[in-house]
Amino acid sequence: MTVRAAWLLTGPPAGQTRTDTRLAPLGTFAPEGELTTRDGVIAGGAPLTATSAGPMQVQLGIGRALVQGTTAQGAYPVAVTAPETLTVADGDAQNPRVDSLVLRVYDGLFDASGQTAVAVELIKGAPEPSPSEPTLPASSLRLWSITVPAGASAGTGGINWASALADRRRYTSSYGGIIPRGWGTDFAGAYDGQYRDVDGVLERWNASAAQWETYRPPLNVETATTGFSVASGYTLNGYTARRTGGVAWFALEVVRKGAQLDVGAAGNINDETLGTIPAGWRPPADCELSVSDGFGEGTARLTTAGVLSLRTWSGEGALRNDRNLRTSATYVLA
Repeated sequence: MTVRAAWLLTGPPAGQTRTDTRLAPLGTFAPEGELTTRDGVIAGGAPLTATSAGPMQVQLGIGRALVQGTTAQGAYPVAVTAPETLTVADGDAQNPRVDSLVLRVYDGLFDASGQTAVAVELIKGAPEPSPSEPTLPASSLRLWSITVPAGASAGTGGINWASALADRRRYTSSYGGIIPRGWGTDFAGAYDGQYRDVDGVLERWNASAAQWETYRPPLNVETATTGFSVASGYTLNGYTARRTGGVAWFALEVVRKGAQLDVGAAGNINDETLGTIPAGWRPPADCELSVSDGFGEGTARLTTAGVLSLRTWSGEGALRNDRNLRTSATYVLA
């Protein structure tokens, strides 16, 4: 035997049966329901690859998979340990058809086959002008589909394998594992927080929304409420800095000590330093900010060295000493 299935034969009359083992939550593969498992190919190398073995012959390579039976049956682990070669039936005289290459489990305890076996088989499709894939029997896993042209036979040159084979391998994984990209992405997740890979994009199943969503890891948010060095002549009244995803933000409140600063109706304050933002929070280029104390408005400059300075002021002709200067900025970090 080169095609093998685990948990297929019944156990002794007393004790645990193979059915018990299959239905138990062993955590070996990804669940699909309360007692069912997501069947599919187990990734690793190039498992269960189909190739041409002749004009009308196809060869299935080695690999492992899981075939789900009915809910009562459970899932069957299957291994193909040597390549299997099958012969495709000749094409219909008038219409093409699509055959499916499958793994199939026979279990006489649950079906009418009267046998206990596992096999690689070709399920023949119906010839039609626009053929479709055949419906599979129970306990089968579709691996490849083969388009068989009308009139195809070994005597007429056989099948053009380069275009006839369609990959239908879907993949499974361990419980909690990321399901690899395979054929078909329209399946629903089994539980909230399940993950899958779709063309290199990680998706997470949102059970409440019943949909797959692109996974975005939480941003690492750093905050600081200290570290701002206030300049002489000013008192720090409030400072908060936050950075996440390469973007920094800070908000600042300082109050001028002593007498108010008269600057006329509008004027240049000649870059009076308010303080210095700590390293790691500084912008990659000098930037302009707005400043306000509730009575007047002004502009400030934040340099790459972290120096924050007041530049201009307008409103009531003075920078008052009893009002908080408020300013904030958002910028991409260097």
